[in-house]
Amino acid sequence: MAKTMDFILPKMGESITEGTILNWLVQEGESFEEGDILVEVGTDKVDNEVPAPAAGIMSKHLYAANDVVEIGSVLAQFEATDGASTTESEAPNKSIDKKEEIPHQVRNDKKLKVSISNSSSISSSYINQDLFVSPLIDAIARKNHMSYEELARIPATGNEGRLRKSDVVNYINEGRPFQFAQAVSNEPDPTAYRIPQLKFDKGTGKIVEMDRMRRMIADRMVYSKHTSPHVTAYVEADLTDLVNWRNKNKAPFQEKHGERLTFTPLFVDAVARAIKEYPNINASVDGKNIIVKENINVGMATALPSGNLIVPVVQNADQKSLPEIAADVNRMANLARENKLGGDDIKGGTFTISNVGTFGSLMGTPIINQPEVAILATGIIKKRAEVMTTDGVDSIEIRSMMMLSLSFDHRVVDGFLGGSFLKQVALNLEQAPDKDF
Repeated sequence: MAKTMDFILPKMGESITEGTILNWLVQEGESFEEGDILVEVGTDKVDNEVPAPAAGIMSKHLYAANDVVEIGSVLAQFEATDGASTTESEAPNKSIDKKEEIPHQVRNDKKLKVSISNSSSISSSYINQDLFVSPLIDAIARKNHMSYEELARIPATGNEGRLRKSDVVNYINEGRPFQFAQAVSNEPDPTAYRIPQLKFDKGTGKIVEMDRMRRMIADRMVYSKHTSPHVTAYVEADLTDLVNWRNKNKAPFQEKHGERLTFTPLFVDAVARAIKEYPNINASVDGKNIIVKENINVGMATALPSGNLIVPVVQNADQKSLPEIAADVNRMANLARENKLGGDDIKGGTFTISNVGTFGSLMGTPIINQPEVAILATGIIKKRAEVMTTDGVDSIEIRSMMMLSLSFDHRVVDGFLGGSFLKQVALNLEQAPDKDF
């Protein structure tokens, strides 16, 4: 007699608590072998393929595409086999009680009173004056940075005005039309800022729907700009000595260590050393508290084949030699190009570098990668004529110059800290390593 087994969503990373079902690769009634990929699951980090723990026949999917599922939840049930291929199976007679799928989330609803004026600027919208939100809905809202003001405008189809998961998912898929909804007092404050309800002519043309990652990036960028007051500072660095050193050593470096010596490991090393000099730049904000991180984990914005960006992280960059940093950078860059980065590759970042010079940009004004408090952009390295002074004598020389720009969160990083750190990075880059390879 075949044994019924649960197919459980496994842990996918230290900070990942839930995932979104992207696509079932094995349908109900189909057979599979141990190790076959059963489902694709997306998280706020990367997409993952979840393999079968044993051979069997798929009995029932407990979640559909686009459902948000907590880590450890039962995704499906299957009939285990001894590995023999089977083409047909009987549907299970046992029905699945929805309360068993998410036991506490339905029964432990919390009632959230939302004070919303009917004179809101979106007066024609549905407004739930007596909103019920379950812990699952609350988690989805937090993940997508949705306010209760916004939740109250989503038509609720559950009993007694309860907002269901499908209501929120459908609303997100529709583009969140009330994303910037705000309550308006019966006695408006003349000094308060309100988002004007403008209607723009968006024109006509080819319509390209954003993929899931692009929508996630868009939400995070808007969230970051709304959360952190961005200030950007700029310096120029003379990388002539570093460029000459790299040109001299890149072939011996690869021969000795088996790794390509690009500029990225040199940038990571320079940033890690500057963070040790100015540790308060390596922080995050938690309410009224500033968390100065113990580890220096440097992220590097990297393009995926789709054109979207992801940030793999060099862990403990300050404790690694240049060959070790180069090995990490090359490994993760190759995985990114193949769209195979894992959850551990992109977690725990404390500071991010964005190399806009890769695309030929002179400089950029990067947006902070939350919850960090600063991000560095490195521009293109370009030769040009510079006035150099030696022993009081001026001369014109050809130098390799690069612009550096640092965007920082002005809530916790003032101009002195931001400018001093940026200048230290430039100084580190202007001094070539003191040894050859």
